[in-house]
Amino acid sequence: MPDWDGAGLPPAAEARMQRFASSGLKTSLLPVAGAAGIESVGMTPVGEVMGCMVQQIGWQGYGGCGYYGYGYSGYYNPNVVTSSDQHRFAGYRPYVDALYRGYRTALARLSTEASRMGADGIVGIRLSERHLTGNSREFVALGTAVRARTGPHVKAPFRTDLAGQDVAKLMGAGWVPATIGIGISVAVRHDDGRTWMQSRWGAGNVEVTGYTELVNQVRADARERFERSITSAGAEGAIVSKMALRIWSIEPSEGHRDHVAESMVFGTTIARFHRGRSAPTSTLTYLPLRNKTESK
Repeated sequence: MPDWDGAGLPPAAEARMQRFASSGLKTSLLPVAGAAGIESVGMTPVGEVMGCMVQQIGWQGYGGCGYYGYGYSGYYNPNVVTSSDQHRFAGYRPYVDALYRGYRTALARLSTEASRMGADGIVGIRLSERHLTGNSREFVALGTAVRARTGPHVKAPFRTDLAGQDVAKLMGAGWVPATIGIGISVAVRHDDGRTWMQSRWGAGNVEVTGYTELVNQVRADARERFERSITSAGAEGAIVSKMALRIWSIEPSEGHRDHVAESMVFGTTIARFHRGRSAPTSTLTYLPLRNKTESK
C-alpha cells in the first residue's frame, strides 16, 4: 500500500469508495423510523459514511490562571482566563485548537465520502472522541448519506446530527439543515482564599462562588463560539443536540492549585427555505378510516 500524505481520503476509505462505485450496494445506519422519515420528504439513503482522524495532542498551552501576571486582581478576586482570551497567558488555546481540528477533519472526510457517493446530505451524524495510547486521540464522525430522488442536486452535502424523522419534520416546517455547529472552550481559575475556605472540609453546604464563576464563564464562551459557527455557516439558527462539561484540578506548583473547566456545545445549524404558512413538501397525511362516532 502506498504511503499516504494526509491529503484526501485515507487509503482504506478510498478503497471502500471504489467498492461502493463498483457494487452499487446501499447501506444505512438509520432505524426504520428514520428511513421512513427521509423517504417521506423525497430522499433515499445511499450509504453509510465515516470520517476519522487520530491526532497527537502533546502541547496544550500555558495554563495562565491569572495568579501570575494577566488577570490577577487580588487575593480574593482572581479572573477566569478562557482559551478565547487574546493574550499570551490565555491558557489551553493550543489544546482547544487541536480539538477543533480533530472534529472538523473528521467531518470534512465524512463529507468527502458522501460527495463521492453523489449524496445531497448526511443524516444522523454521530461525533465521538476517545483517548488511545499516550496523548493520541481518535475523532470519528459516522452518518448516513442521503440523496434527493429528484434534482437539482447540491455540490456540498448538508450535515446534521438529527434523526431522519426529525429532518422530515424540520423540512415540513420550512427549514433545512446546513451543517454541524461546534463551540468549545476551556477556562482556568486560581483557587483563591475565598474558594479555599468555601470548598474545604467542614465548610458545610455553601456555594463555592469561584467554581460557579468558572463554570458559568466557560459555558458562556463555548456558547458564544457556537453562535459564531452558526453565523459563519450562513444559517439563521441552530438546534442544540449536546452540551457537555467537565472540570478538574491542577497543581502548577507547591501550594498553588487551579481548577480547569471544559465546555462543549454541538448542534445542527438550520436555514429557512420557505416562509409561507405551510411548506411545500411531499410528507404523507394519515387520515382515520373510521369516524369516531361510528358504532362498533
